[in-house]
Amino acid sequence: MKGRSILLDHIDGREAAALMVDGRLDDLLIDDDSQPRPGAVFRAICDRPMKGQGGMMLRLPDGETAFLRQSKGLRPGQAILVQVTGYAEGGKAVPVTERVLFKSRYAIVTPGAPGINVSRQITEEEERVRINAIGHSVIEEEEFGLILRSSCEGADEDEIAEDIAAMADLARAVLADAEGTTPEALTEGDGPHVLAWREWTGAADVVTDPGCFEHHGVLDQVEAIASPMIDLGEGHMYVEATRALVAVDVNTGNDNSPAAALKVNMAAARALPRALRLRGLGGQIAVDFAPMSKAHRKQLEQSLRASFRNDGIETSLVGWTTMGLFELQRKRERLATLPLIGDL
Repeated sequence: MKGRSILLDHIDGREAAALMVDGRLDDLLIDDDSQPRPGAVFRAICDRPMKGQGGMMLRLPDGETAFLRQSKGLRPGQAILVQVTGYAEGGKAVPVTERVLFKSRYAIVTPGAPGINVSRQITEEEERVRINAIGHSVIEEEEFGLILRSSCEGADEDEIAEDIAAMADLARAVLADAEGTTPEALTEGDGPHVLAWREWTGAADVVTDPGCFEHHGVLDQVEAIASPMIDLGEGHMYVEATRALVAVDVNTGNDNSPAAALKVNMAAARALPRALRLRGLGGQIAVDFAPMSKAHRKQLEQSLRASFRNDGIETSLVGWTTMGLFELQRKRERLATLPLIGDL
C-alpha cells in the first residue's frame, strides 16, 4: 500500500486507527475508557486550592478529580468550564485547562479569544483571502475567535463553512450549559476514528472495512511494538518505559568507530519520534546515545529538532546532562500503547 492511508478498525474490541505510510505503520491511536479523553469538556466544581502547587483541585462527575494549574479568582463551590488536556498518571488528578477549544478538521473555535486567523502554513495570499472570507461568512468575531487550519487549503468552500458552523453550534451549546451546582460532562472528546479524520490530513485513502488491520498487516506491526528493540540498520536502540522516565539506549553494531557511532546516532534521532508515538510514551525521556565526539553534538541536535518538528506532540529538547545523556520532555497526550493492545 503506497502513499499515506488511514485504516479504521478495532484492537481487542477497542476502537483504533492506524496511519500507514508506504505500508509502514507511522502512527497508532487506541481508545481507552478508563478515564476522560483529552479534549473532553466538563462543568467542574472548584473543591480546594493547592497552595503549595498554586492550583485548584476540581470535582468531576462520578467522584473523579481534576487539577487546574491556577486558582486566582476561584473559590470553592464555584462552577467552572474546563477541558481535559491529557491523561492522568496513575492515581493522579486529570489535567485540565480553562482555555476551552472546539476542534474540527478545518477549524478551531476559540471562545474568549476573538479574531479570525488563517494557518501560517498556508502561504499563498489568494488562498488565505479565500479562506479568511469563508470564516467571516460564518462567524461573527465578537462572538467567537476562529483559527482556520492548514487542511483548509484547497478544500471545498461549503465543506469548510459547514465544519465551522458545526463547531460554533457545539461551542454555543456547551457555553450555555456552563453554569450549575453539580459537575457534568458536556462533551466526551473525540475517539480514534474521529481524531484520525481530523488530524491525519494528506492521506489519499481511508479504509473502513472490518478486519482491515489484519488484511493490511497492521496487527503484525502493532505486535512488534511490544519489543523494546528497534533495528536501525547500522545498529539498534532500546526504548523502555519505567515509572519515572523513558530510557532510550542507542548502540552500534560490531563497528565501534566514531563514524559508525555518529551514523547510528543520526538514525536513532530520525527514528525516535515514531518509536515514542507508536508506544504512546511521554514525560521525561533520557537518551543514552552511542559514544561520540562532542564536536558532533550540534549536528545530532539539529537532526533531533528536524525529526520532532512535524511530530504533532509537543516535545521540548532540554539538552545534554553532565553525564552525557540527552534529555527531552514530551507532553503526555496518550496512554501507553502496550497495556492497551493485550495479546494479539
